[in-house]
Amino acid sequence: MNRFLIVLMTLLCGVQQANAMNIDAMMDKYVAPVSDAVADLIFYPITIGTSSVPLIIFWILAAGIFFTLFFRGISIWGLKHAIDVVSKPAEKGGDSNGEVSSFQALATALSGTIGIGSIAGVAISISIGGPGAAFWIFAGAILGMSIKFVEASLAVKYRRFNLDGTVSGGPMHYIAHGLTRKKMRWLGQPLSAIFAVLCIGGAISGGNMIQINQSAHQLLLITGGEHSFLHGYTWVFGLVIAILVWLAVVDGIKSISKVTTILVPAMCFLYIGAGLVVILANFVHIPHAIALIVKEAFSPHAVAGGVFGTIIIGLRRSVQSNEAGTGAAAIAYATVKTNEPVSQGFVALLETLLTGILCLLTSFAIVFSGILDQTQVGQISGIELASSAFESVISFFPYILSVVVILFALSTLISWAYYGQKAWTFLVGEGHKRNLTFDVIYCVFIVVGSAMNVASVINITDAMMIAMSVPNIIALYILAPEIKADLKKYVAHHNFGRWIVPDWIKTAKAEVAVAAEEGELCQISK
Repeated sequence: MNRFLIVLMTLLCGVQQANAMNIDAMMDKYVAPVSDAVADLIFYPITIGTSSVPLIIFWILAAGIFFTLFFRGISIWGLKHAIDVVSKPAEKGGDSNGEVSSFQALATALSGTIGIGSIAGVAISISIGGPGAAFWIFAGAILGMSIKFVEASLAVKYRRFNLDGTVSGGPMHYIAHGLTRKKMRWLGQPLSAIFAVLCIGGAISGGNMIQINQSAHQLLLITGGEHSFLHGYTWVFGLVIAILVWLAVVDGIKSISKVTTILVPAMCFLYIGAGLVVILANFVHIPHAIALIVKEAFSPHAVAGGVFGTIIIGLRRSVQSNEAGTGAAAIAYATVKTNEPVSQGFVALLETLLTGILCLLTSFAIVFSGILDQTQVGQISGIELASSAFESVISFFPYILSVVVILFALSTLISWAYYGQKAWTFLVGEGHKRNLTFDVIYCVFIVVGSAMNVASVINITDAMMIAMSVPNIIALYILAPEIKADLKKYVAHHNFGRWIVPDWIKTAKAEVAVAAEEGELCQISK
């Protein structure tokens, strides 16, 4: 801790000396061009009609459709069982491996996905793509549920236990070890390394800079904007948050889960409550607003390049908010106390759905309030648009939103610090000093992100996080058949009650009768 504080104090002194040169402008000047170049590379477009469509979006969309069909609509029939898994206490005893309960893992995963992107990110998408973007944000979440199911199941199945009792898991592990098991080491090793590098970049950008950037901006907004005492000094706020993040992550996933299990329910209750107030206050406009969202979602005259432009903007934001396909949340699920990997796949369904609902709530509040008509469409508004929507009903809401935004940002910063750290140690090896090195780098970028322009942060955020989907989804396609086999064994062992399940699930008991007799109800994590 002393070393960490020394580094941060050194950073503070350097920042104070650089203040005379306007550090905010300096950071934006030198970092923004790099972020824009990275975004242009990853979002390489093709032209469809009058729209420019990034190829990588089709990559994730195709995966969502494929896995939804491959698992016969598990995002629907698996929800009840997901609730049952989360509601039961953590498995106890020597035969139950892991560090946290299913609920704690869910809270940690939610803290990583339910962040500023669910507020500012959604607002930006609607300001650029119009109301129709809200439809595709939620549609992307529904398709992403099946992807999350595979990710979480594989994360538990291929996790590794360290000598100190901690757990390391996630895409880098199931890519490396899963593909090696398939005699594809030549593919698994480089893909796992690529994913780890991208995950570190995603942690620093999407899990870090965008969160602190928008929370700092909201705080600046309510304290007077250009006349605020924070104007030109947002890095000070970033420095304070950096210290808080380090204190929360110093003891690993157990300390993180303790924080997130308190933060996530509190901030969701506060934000959802305010959102419902806005919606109810505009009750008479709800039918028109819903009709407008659906119409604009399929309108060839929609903004931002027509219907394709609206779809791409919505799906791009959906991926950034729920992170389906990126594999990030799987790192948290790998730590669960369970010997049934598939059980956490079901829990992941809830995470993705709840994230989509929260994004939809933000969208409804903006559209229902009518504030969008007063905003220049096509202009990045970020957190101001969401704040204005809520303020139209609740005059003091910008102050409440500031608290919510800071809580959202803090929880996401904490979770992604863990994700990035696990990707870092996968490359350089486990060890306290190696963990500390990453923690320092991560916290420094919290300060950097607090002083950057939002447009530049958004570009590199989306680019790095979505790029994680390339190596991850390749592995998902290869390893999905074994998860499907494990799923059949799992449902044969558990009572799903009177829930709608596909025919191939109903016949699973007969298919696995021999395996059950041999004690192979579900493949145990290694």
